[in-house]
Amino acid sequence: RSDPDRRRRRSLHPQHLYTTRLTMPTMTTDAIANQLTRLMNGGGFGPAHAPPPDSAPQPLTVQGFMTQVEKRNAHEPEFLQAVQEVAETVIPYINDHPTYLEHRVLERLVEPERTISFRVAWVDDAGRVQVNRGFRVEFNSAIGPYKGGLRFHPSVDLSILKFLGFEQIFKNALTTLPLGGGKGGADFDPKGKSDGEVMRFCQAFMTELARHIGPNTDVPAGDIGVGGREIGYLFGQYKRLRNEFTGVLTGKKTGWGGSLIRPEATGYGATYFAQEMLEAAGKSIAGLTVCISGSGNVALYAAEKCTHLGATVVTMSDSTGTLHDPAGLTDTKLDFLKELKEVRRGSLVEYAEAHDGAVFLPGQKPWGIACDMALPCATQNEVGADDAQALIANGIQVVAEGANMPCAPEAVAAFQ
Repeated sequence: RSDPDRRRRRSLHPQHLYTTRLTMPTMTTDAIANQLTRLMNGGGFGPAHAPPPDSAPQPLTVQGFMTQVEKRNAHEPEFLQAVQEVAETVIPYINDHPTYLEHRVLERLVEPERTISFRVAWVDDAGRVQVNRGFRVEFNSAIGPYKGGLRFHPSVDLSILKFLGFEQIFKNALTTLPLGGGKGGADFDPKGKSDGEVMRFCQAFMTELARHIGPNTDVPAGDIGVGGREIGYLFGQYKRLRNEFTGVLTGKKTGWGGSLIRPEATGYGATYFAQEMLEAAGKSIAGLTVCISGSGNVALYAAEKCTHLGATVVTMSDSTGTLHDPAGLTDTKLDFLKELKEVRRGSLVEYAEAHDGAVFLPGQKPWGIACDMALPCATQNEVGADDAQALIANGIQVVAEGANMPCAPEAVAAFQ
């Protein structure tokens, strides 16, 4: 309330919707080696506001906690699913450590610090004005600036972005780097758009987003529909608006501030994780047959690393269906896929037409194809209960999630 710049921004930009988390001050605890403590201590609450000794909090139950979350977040199924998964894990720990109950750490964690919604108006190649909706969910900055990707896809809404931003808090904390969690995007579909249309959309999007981000405030990255091309357009517009060259976006090309191996990082990481899981069970990834979903950055480089480690990758997928190559991908075939998906942005049908023995299965998922290891690398809830049962029936040994929350709760239960 005391920030005149914020009041001025709100009055000048009435199309912006702000939802700000309001909390009562409470006190921090002594340092405990747990991420919950780090997040609580990052809130800056002093010991002068300790609750009175006779107000001992009641233990949490998952059902009771989720009932309260559902009241505030009705019609947001993906977000509620993500919160449920975390609540089931941490509530027993919280009940054993009352300081987290006293200071309502979990209740504060599930409420975004700030949710921003804005209009994105841009002009298509035919000269028609198009209007999309943009978002940025700045979820938690207790241990550092908000950090998380931008997703451009017709399905984008607050539920999806809140689930992604909520998970990002914990993913970033686990790196041990001082990074908070956030997520953003728009209900814009880059597929079928010209480079000029994508550029004009990105410029319009960044014109609205720029006032909310910065290298010490909020650092976006890419996600579904936002690759190196889109990051370039976004960064160029930010640079034009701010008249500065600064590290406000990650995922840039190496020629202008990007990091080496950034495109490979997530896919390689998912594969390394699967390799560790197998080795812990006394097994090896070499010689396994692998089904991978998706054909973006994560999927392509997971396939590359699996191949280099001696596995045989037999599937990839996109929004139109699944590619099945029983002979397995090779470096040459992967180069074809990278050029197809990252440069020409074509369909996997073209791969099947160009390679003997490969078939394209329209409208199908990869999970009905026999394999030893599954790497879902496409999107949330892509592996349902029936998919899980099909994998189990075919002798699946390991499932490693490359996407965000790709296994529905029923699938997780079946695997467990």
